[in-house]
Amino acid sequence: MAVPFLKGSNRPYNSDAWPGAIVSLDSEQQHPHIRISLPSPAASISSAIYGGGFLHLDHIVNRYVDKHYDCSDPINDMVSFMAGHGYPADSTAGLMTAVKLKYASIREARGEQASVLCCTTAGVGNAARAGSSRTTFAAYQPGTINVVLVVDGRLTPACMVNAMLTAAEAKAAALHDLGVKDHETGATATGTTTDAMVLAVSGNTAFGVNHHYAGTATDLGGMIGRLVYDSVTESIAAEREDRI
Repeated sequence: MAVPFLKGSNRPYNSDAWPGAIVSLDSEQQHPHIRISLPSPAASISSAIYGGGFLHLDHIVNRYVDKHYDCSDPINDMVSFMAGHGYPADSTAGLMTAVKLKYASIREARGEQASVLCCTTAGVGNAARAGSSRTTFAAYQPGTINVVLVVDGRLTPACMVNAMLTAAEAKAAALHDLGVKDHETGATATGTTTDAMVLAVSGNTAFGVNHHYAGTATDLGGMIGRLVYDSVTESIAAEREDRI
């Protein structure tokens, strides 16, 4: 199911996939951001610049910064941002993006063994192809494709890693089908130079299944792949349409 969320709307979105999970847009002028609030702490794995790694999360924040953002000390900047907005320091993951938040896409689906919500902000101004020889950059820059997945269900740690792999494959497939190119090499892009991803899992035992796999051969992996593919496609298409 596609969700008409942003495009200037400040109305919170109440998830159907994970009842009690709420996605909202804080459009304050100085620090606009998307906030995903979870009804209970969720096991997570992420590459978030703040709260990354393996944590139990109840908040996930995707913060907009402009293309001229000073990247010299983003971690301490995010510490101040979180404290200033009252987000719990030990249970919040924070991402940064230079993509305008009105281009965000929310997709979700319910299944018999798990349900999944995906929220993506995607721009391809620094699209790149993994595996190609190209210029690298030591300095941090704001993430350009940020994918947040929240799963109501029970997954083993290995399955969570598998889910991240499937999501990355779906993102690359979307870029291929959209014809997005590495700006330096001209090859088909697989992502951007600064992508980030968060996966949070409820641990809900009500579905009666403890998932061990989330590859494309599984129902769970199929659901994740479709949602990521569709949300990345929708977010990029919205940004492109706005430029026409």
